[in-house]
Amino acid sequence: MVNSPSIVGLIPARAGSKRVPGKNAKLLAGHPMMAYAISSAIDSGIFRQVIVSTDSEEFADIARYYGAEVPFLRPEQFAGDRSPDIDFIEHLLTTLKSQGLDYDCFAILRPTSPFRKAETIRRAWTEFVAEEGVDSLRAVELCRQHPAKMWVVRGRRMTSLIPFGPKEQPWHSSQYPTLPEIYAQNASLEIAWSRVVYEGRTIAGDVLMPFLTEEDEGIDVNDQYDWIVAEQMVASGEATLPSISKPPYPDFEHRNAP
Repeated sequence: MVNSPSIVGLIPARAGSKRVPGKNAKLLAGHPMMAYAISSAIDSGIFRQVIVSTDSEEFADIARYYGAEVPFLRPEQFAGDRSPDIDFIEHLLTTLKSQGLDYDCFAILRPTSPFRKAETIRRAWTEFVAEEGVDSLRAVELCRQHPAKMWVVRGRRMTSLIPFGPKEQPWHSSQYPTLPEIYAQNASLEIAWSRVVYEGRTIAGDVLMPFLTEEDEGIDVNDQYDWIVAEQMVASGEATLPSISKPPYPDFEHRNAP
């Protein structure tokens, strides 16, 4: 793109996952999961740097093997399971800026969305730079479980989370096709102007635009069930992973162990 803003790709890969221990480096089809995020980011061709943010020396070695940069480890105080994304992103961007690496935009590419392709990233970037007046872009897909059919339970009573619709036909008792379209975010990608971090200490800002993922692009792997489904979809050909030109990370077979 002519005169395209500068952008850095950020891949968060802390080591302390609890639902699937070590999931960012767990083997999927022979490669650590973070390898697919790195490969799609590099192959997209839009980033001046692809950086993995991790608190683990082992994960840093894996990231470098697959072509990403790890200029420094993430500080421990920004690597807990309750640490908000803004903490590590603000630290990373301000540190890069102090080193003379100042980017107009950043993208977050989470390893838990391994089916994101290089084309996915290029499509999102094209849509983002073409849109005026937005702070950020976030990947979304039509929700499978409509919030109008969700409930808040208090003791032996419950009330509808979204108490809309006429009394004779409330939304919680309506068919899905008759309900308003609701989109859920997935982990495929986020893109934002760096100013939202510096000016408002947020990763999204106030004005967000949707990026509609297609087919397998938005599949998230967050727990053991998701992992089993992802492996089955790869084996059956229902979902395809980004291609990786390098051989599998050496001496890493133990990641296949249950």
